Parts: sequence; structure tokens; C-alpha cells
Amino acid sequence: MATIDDVARTAGVSTSTVSYVLSGKRPISAPTRHRVEKAIRELGYRPHAGARALASSRTNVIALMAPLRADVNVNVIMQFVTGVVTSARAFEHDVLLLTQDDAAGLDRVASGSMVDALIMMDIEAEDPRIPLLTGIKQPTILIGLPRHTQGFSCVDLDFEGAGRAAVEHLAGHGHRRVGLLGSPHGVLERHTSYAERLVRGFRTEAAELDVDVVTVPCESSQTGARTAVDALLAEMPDVTGLVVHNEVALPYVVSALREAGRGIPDGLSVVALCPADVAEGQPVPLTSIDIPALTIGRVAVEMAMARLDHDQPAETRLLTPQLTDRGSTGPHGR
Repeated sequence: MATIDDVARTAGVSTSTVSYVLSGKRPISAPTRHRVEKAIRELGYRPHAGARALASSRTNVIALMAPLRADVNVNVIMQFVTGVVTSARAFEHDVLLLTQDDAAGLDRVASGSMVDALIMMDIEAEDPRIPLLTGIKQPTILIGLPRHTQGFSCVDLDFEGAGRAAVEHLAGHGHRRVGLLGSPHGVLERHTSYAERLVRGFRTEAAELDVDVVTVPCESSQTGARTAVDALLAEMPDVTGLVVHNEVALPYVVSALREAGRGIPDGLSVVALCPADVAEGQPVPLTSIDIPALTIGRVAVEMAMARLDHDQPAETRLLTPQLTDRGSTGPHGR
């Protein structure tokens, strides 16, 4: 079984440096920390958790609040969870998963010494949980953007930029009549941050490029997808470009378009906003802007550790949208 001395020799540092990396008692440079963490993984070193926690006054647990609601895509949520869990493991932390968004659960984990840090998902513009965070001692990372971010570290995809990129891509192919099938009514009514930012970017870019647009909420079901497609075609019969931001409804949207005689891409150019594997798994592989859930989860943990270990000031990181062309978009009128 590997010892702390073995880790120190492999990483080329002193035993005390390894101890500081594990305990967080002193700031360690990023290159040195990475060497130590790599040696720990390679050797399979497992420090005594109880002793380390006692020495550092830490629990080595991160709380992740990921509300599971009827109108959220659990598969995508679990990609975020996977990103958090795997990254936390590299920092020798476990993850306590909270699937409710109630204040009691938040107060329970934050008021005592149950966790070292908190990561919170599904952020609303005026999130009622935010005021509860102002008095807690643990660093908090928000996956999403509230309307006011003062004092909080936030990380997310730049959804406003994603809305802009989707319209820009379609307009670049000559499409001047573009629709958006977006999040369910419940998500929009809660003013969930990512959904509102996407719509804002979509409309802003359309106005700047003189593109006519219509936005239609889409429930996450086969019936909801068909209803949304019917509503879109009724409101804008001559639509030639479409953006879809609803992973659950996406295959049903594709099917409903085909039944309406709007093949992809000859009848309608389609851009999806979803994880890459979802876009690739459709009957017609879709051009898409990726939702990098694993990366966002990893960055959230790294930000939590930076605030925990080095008293890093609050910051906001928005990941740049990446569009991958898989042939589901083409020139208007081809």
C-alpha cells in the first residue's frame, strides 16, 4: 500500500508539501498541486480520511444541489453530476447529492460542518435560494447565473452567446425566417437562467441581422413536441430555419417535422442545443451547439477548491459555445 512518502518521491516534492495539498493548510502552486494529484492517482494512495479531516478542520465532502423536477432532463442533469463527482474525486472529496431545492435541506448541510463547499444547479434569475447563501461560511458555486451575482462564483455555458451563434449560423445560410422551440412552460415561468438567456441571445441576434423569428415553448413529451411544431408552422408557415432547445422532445420534434413534410435539411434547416451525444443519436445527425455538462461540473469543483484553498475571489466563467456542423443545415432554397 502506497504511503505519503511514496507520493512525495514520485511527485518530486517534500512530504510536507503532499500534506499541504491534502489538507489545504497552505497555498500550493498549480503545477506542484497537479504533480502531487497525479502521483496520488497513479499510486492509488488513500490517506486516512478521519485524520486528514481532523487536521484540516474539513469534511472532504461537497454538497451538490441538483433539483430533480418533472420538467428537467434527468439524463443531462446526471452528466453535470458525473462531472462534479469525478472532479471531486481527484481532490479527494466525496459528493453529497441533494435532489430537492427546499430551504431546510440547504440549511441542514450549510449550518454545521457537514460539507466544505456547496455547488448549486438550476439557478433562476431571482432564485429564492440565493438569500439563504449569504450567511453561510462555505464557498458556494452556482451553475447558472442569477440576475445579481455579487459575492457568488458562477459557471455555465454562455447560453446568450449560444442563441446568437445559432441564429448567426442559420442566417449565414440565407435563412431569414427562423423559429425556436425552447424549454417547457414551467422552466420559463420559473425564469430559469439558462432558458431566458438563450431566448435573449436568439432574439437579439435576429434583430441585429434582420431575421424574422418566432419562439414557441415546448413540453418535454411526444405530445408536447407535436403541439409545439404545429404551433410554429401555424404562426410561421414559411419558416426555413429552426433552433431546438429541448433534449427530451428533440426526437419527437424531428418525427413531427417529417410527418409535416418538412425533411431535414431540405425542408428545414435545424440546429439543436444539446449534449453532443444527443445530437449524434438522432435519426438525422443534427448540427448542434454542445452543452458541455461534464466540463461545467469539473470547472465548478475547481472553482470551489480554489475558493476553499486559496480564498479565491468570486468570479463568473461562461464557456464559449461550440457549434458542430453535422449537415442538418444548408442554404435556403437549395
